[in-house]
Amino acid sequence: MSRKLPLAEGEASRTACARALIRSGVDEKTGEVLTDAAVLERFGWCVDLVAELTSTLLAEHWNAADVNVLASGVDAGGRRLPSNAWMALRRLGWTVTPAEGVKVNDRIVRMAQEQAGRALRSVKWRADVAAGVLAAWPADPGKRTREEWDAVRDAVPGGEHLPSSVIRSRTRQVVSFEHRHGRLPSDVFELEGEPRVARMLLLAACDRQQGAIERTDDGRRALLRLKLPTRPSPQKYADWTWVACPVTLPPTIPANAVIHLPTVRIAGGKVRADLAYTHPVPKTRRSGHTVALGVDWGLNTLLSVGAARLHDDGRITALGTGAQFRASGVLAKQYRLRRIFERLHAKTDHYARLADPALDGRAGVLAEEIRRVSERRSHLNDALARGAARWAVDQAIAAGATVIYLEDLRSMEAGGMGRTHNTRLSQTVRGQIADRMRHLAAEIGIAVVTVPPRNTSKHCPHCLAPLRHRKAPDRPSVSGWKWAICPNTECGWEGDRDQGAWRRIAARGLAHQSKTAVERSTGAMVIRSVVDTMEAKAVITATPKTSRTDRSKTGPTRPSTNRPAPRRRGVPSPARPTPRAGQRPGGHAPTDRTRLPRAAHRHQGVTTINTPTTSRHRPQGAALGAGFHLHAHASPPRWAEPAPDLTVRMGSLS
Repeated sequence: MSRKLPLAEGEASRTACARALIRSGVDEKTGEVLTDAAVLERFGWCVDLVAELTSTLLAEHWNAADVNVLASGVDAGGRRLPSNAWMALRRLGWTVTPAEGVKVNDRIVRMAQEQAGRALRSVKWRADVAAGVLAAWPADPGKRTREEWDAVRDAVPGGEHLPSSVIRSRTRQVVSFEHRHGRLPSDVFELEGEPRVARMLLLAACDRQQGAIERTDDGRRALLRLKLPTRPSPQKYADWTWVACPVTLPPTIPANAVIHLPTVRIAGGKVRADLAYTHPVPKTRRSGHTVALGVDWGLNTLLSVGAARLHDDGRITALGTGAQFRASGVLAKQYRLRRIFERLHAKTDHYARLADPALDGRAGVLAEEIRRVSERRSHLNDALARGAARWAVDQAIAAGATVIYLEDLRSMEAGGMGRTHNTRLSQTVRGQIADRMRHLAAEIGIAVVTVPPRNTSKHCPHCLAPLRHRKAPDRPSVSGWKWAICPNTECGWEGDRDQGAWRRIAARGLAHQSKTAVERSTGAMVIRSVVDTMEAKAVITATPKTSRTDRSKTGPTRPSTNRPAPRRRGVPSPARPTPRAGQRPGGHAPTDRTRLPRAAHRHQGVTTINTPTTSRHRPQGAALGAGFHLHAHASPPRWAEPAPDLTVRMGSLS
């Protein structure tokens, strides 16, 4: 089977990943059908062997000298190191052998070298950041001056584009080390210990002598063949046999995709396979866009989006009034889970300080509960990120946009805004939403570009004048942040703060699209800075409202009444058997219907997150069958004025 993907003109190859479960297998040597427990045991033995070899490699080379040698990209003879981690480690002579008496083939050692090489390569970036922070250590770590910020950015490679939140978090880590040891650390390897080795098999480092995967004829299943041990410590090569595992392919994998050897993980008592596949997608462009979708971040209103068009004469106009994705209920649930999480940790710390062996049982129960709450928080964040990203990409498709412009808020930190507001800011999942948005948009050829967030909510989208923010449109004299009013008498724009922000973001992206760059490390598209001459053109031109000049009649006048007649059944109900006593006749709504799940309030207040948790929480979503969608609401797209509904006054059967 060829692993090369044929591409047509205007297409590019895209590699993605989908999750699957390995539930059963067949030992090809004995013909024995393996149950899920037997498959888990066989994979577990192989994973343990790889993890032991990986730990040995990391322990030997977890130092600055070896990491710098690997990151230099050349060996002792000046030859360029291969891109594959296991090949680079072998070129440098960094190998490992199993314990005495244990027989493993060379592909098992390859997987260990690949996993260790990736960990050693990834620590290089953290080592450079830590070295730059230590080299430009400020007088007051809690508050750097402008000169100290410039010094630390100059000391870090590529620091001019590094988010300030990364530097602050590394500074806090150094301060914590200093409080414990009374001195500054020498490098990141003193700050961080050896990383914990994940229990997984990187089959991408293997060839057909260790594993192979082929798609079946129907295209919905694949057969994964692996050589696995038959005992925990194989003593000879005969203790390794081929196991054929059928895998059901997720529906997200296209029929024309080329699948590769997966990464196998053991998590939650199950064998999970991360299936990598490559398929053709339309190419994304960095420039040349005429219709763009602007996305603004918020708290209660998680996303505010709208489309803008760039005309041939340079004018930028807004398409419609935009839409919003509100997630107040989800964030309130997330806040409750965080409160529970903090209380459980407080109890665990209290038991640890008591040091009473009689409390070990209770501490174990708390540890299990902490794990469950952590999983709930993680699943809730994933669901929110998937829902918001899918909704935003659908808005771009509906508007016909070829690019999505996002605010780059990686440097924003939750501080100085009060405990409640800081907590809400720290719980947002902007990074996950942006990553999933890039993943979904790449499938249909839509580019996702981040733009600088400077003054997107502060200046008017029509004239760039500084806005005045008020509490509400009917309270123009009360200071607030929700409603924005332009003081320019010639402009006079006013509207929701978030609605003005997405206009500014879309206009800034369209005006600066020639400055779009691609980050080498992540492949993400970004506009790094704002150019004043281009920013002057990033204004939304107001479109005048047009009215119909010819007001002559085009049809009969519809009758209008102040009190239209109620909708009733126009014909008698069909004859039925005589009902039981007390039953209502046909044609009326039944009275024994259970209450439908309650929909969340459409206008949830900004203080929804502050619901006190002293009383018992009464679930209203999942308990009533509404689930996640009870708490997340999205307004429909309004890119154009809807056509009038001529059947609005026509009667219908109840």
